[in-house]
Amino acid sequence: MNDPEASPTAVCQVLVENAPQTGTWNMALDEALLESGANEGQCWLRWYRWSEPTVSLGYFQDREIPAELRNLPVVKRLSGGGAILHHHEWTYSVVVPSRHPRARNPPELYAAVHDRIIGVLAELGVMSQMRGSTAAFRDDSFLCFQRGDANDVLIGAHKVLGSAQRRRRGAVLQHGSLLMASSPHAGELPGLHDLGLQQSLGEGLVQKLAISVAELFGEARYLDSAPKNTLEMAAELQQNRYKTDGSFAQ
Repeated sequence: MNDPEASPTAVCQVLVENAPQTGTWNMALDEALLESGANEGQCWLRWYRWSEPTVSLGYFQDREIPAELRNLPVVKRLSGGGAILHHHEWTYSVVVPSRHPRARNPPELYAAVHDRIIGVLAELGVMSQMRGSTAAFRDDSFLCFQRGDANDVLIGAHKVLGSAQRRRRGAVLQHGSLLMASSPHAGELPGLHDLGLQQSLGEGLVQKLAISVAELFGEARYLDSAPKNTLEMAAELQQNRYKTDGSFAQ
């Protein structure tokens, strides 16, 4: 059943990409989808992975990368927040056009999406919850998953999901990273499989998440690929804006 707060005529176009892609392509395609939302009023939900361990820097983040991460590819995100080490994870991006009710209060979008993810994990026997308070946390850590936000999703004391946003001409892009397992580059950050989710249950997790999250925005329309014009825009952005050396053209 569609969410009652979603527009009854709204359609959310859904991409679940099993083939991992580079950081520059992932960020370029997300920006192209945001442009589609801002210019054409389209709603998108995308779940994807990364072809190699990659550090993404928050849009406003300007800090020296720690020595243990300097040999990894680096890309700049449109969304804010701290750096993320993308390795054993699924990333989602959702684009909500300005006319959609969910775009009216971007902070509430965090809670709405995270609630859906918490619900799916509960169905699989993994209990998680939003942090709710950040009183004991500082926000100056390099990695996002070492920072605290009230909307973080935790299993026990461990953060397994964090999100960040960017707004453009009224449309909202929200990124989120769901850790599936710890990375050898950041072994102190466990993922779902380290915290109780069986590997076999994880096989259908993303499909369940795609269904549940898409219902927040209206009728889900599953696509095998983004439209040709969006892919062409993403290719141009990858070449001209998201450089292979990790730099970012303003």
